Amino acid sequence: MQVGNGQHPLTEAEVRRALSAGLAAQDLAGRRVLVLIPDGTRSGPVGLFFRLLHEVLGEHVSALDVLIALGTHPPMSEAAICRHLGVTPEEMASRYRNVRVFNHRWDRPETFVHIGTISRAEVEELSRGMLSLEVPVAVNRLVLEYDHLIVCGPVFPHEVVGFSGGNKYFFPGVSGWELIHVTHWLGALITSYEIIGRKHTPVRAMIDRAAQFIDKPKTALAYVVKGEEAVGLFIDTPERAWSAAADLSAQVDIVYLDRPVHTVLSVLPTIYDDMWTGAKGMYKVEPVVADGGEVIIYAPHITELSYTHGKVLDEVGYHVRDYFLKQWDKFKHYPWGVLAHSTHLKGLGTYENGVERPRIRVTLATGIPEERCTRVNLGYRDPVTIRVAEWMERAQADPGLLVVPRAGEVLYRLREDGKEAP
Repeated sequence: MQVGNGQHPLTEAEVRRALSAGLAAQDLAGRRVLVLIPDGTRSGPVGLFFRLLHEVLGEHVSALDVLIALGTHPPMSEAAICRHLGVTPEEMASRYRNVRVFNHRWDRPETFVHIGTISRAEVEELSRGMLSLEVPVAVNRLVLEYDHLIVCGPVFPHEVVGFSGGNKYFFPGVSGWELIHVTHWLGALITSYEIIGRKHTPVRAMIDRAAQFIDKPKTALAYVVKGEEAVGLFIDTPERAWSAAADLSAQVDIVYLDRPVHTVLSVLPTIYDDMWTGAKGMYKVEPVVADGGEVIIYAPHITELSYTHGKVLDEVGYHVRDYFLKQWDKFKHYPWGVLAHSTHLKGLGTYENGVERPRIRVTLATGIPEERCTRVNLGYRDPVTIRVAEWMERAQADPGLLVVPRAGEVLYRLREDGKEAP
């Protein structure tokens, strides 16, 4: 089922009718239903879908619970969850008292259950020969304790998998560590520059293969957003709903430029509270920056590289992919997902004869001190020296300057690079 074509925000009535019709075919009466949703680092009408799912299903299912697909992001507090779901604590305690909301506790081994293994031969095939290893597949055991799983979340261009959404809510959303590290490193080997905004990627193929081990009925409510409003909704299996939503997202969420720019000022919204999530301000603009250009990430509110992985990043720093590949024995024991993040933020570049040459410069204008930026191999600029309004005025007169006022979701590409990857 499809509602909307990306041109206009969907009304509440349209979403309600779509959910009623799309879920009626799933025969959910008396079933235990678990809904997987994104955390606060994704925009969109999560609260609307939460409220309408409860309205449509609440009286008919035996359980309607929510699992926040955190990946390795920090758990959300009760207050943050209420804000995210668009309800008050009093409403959670009364109208929604039978709904349990779980953070995915990636930090607790007891969270996971092993559900299968992707063989070495399969990994070689899925990765197009870039990796050769066996990958165990583990997932939050909650997904096995329900009769039906609903994936409810937005689809955007994504630096690791091509487009977010679909089975990505399982892997890495509620995934065990092994698959997270392998898929993220596979994305790093391909590079974010090449993979972002591409629909058919080896990482997506591996995620979809892992999802086959979850032997439960699944339905996806995949939506495309502008700002905080849905402009398209697709209800089907995770694979089919995601595919249709990715096609629409490619129309809505990618801006094409005719020529590269020398400087980008990426202004991050407060939904990103560390550079682990805020690095999207680099990923989404890298393809339009000319060789030797600069991306400035402006986010005075960010004071940490990563609340989860900061210590590792302080050790390894930020480097181009080949810096790690050509010194693999030195770095292979570090978490591959962290190495992947490092290369994605640093961008394309070379490492020859002990000399690292990034293609572009990445500068943080954040609350992270200059000393730490320098130590981890990133540029620094005092955020006090930047007045966004003045930069936007300058951009009007300088076509080589791009200011992105809400960076992190819309992808910028050069028109000549807009073709689908093979």
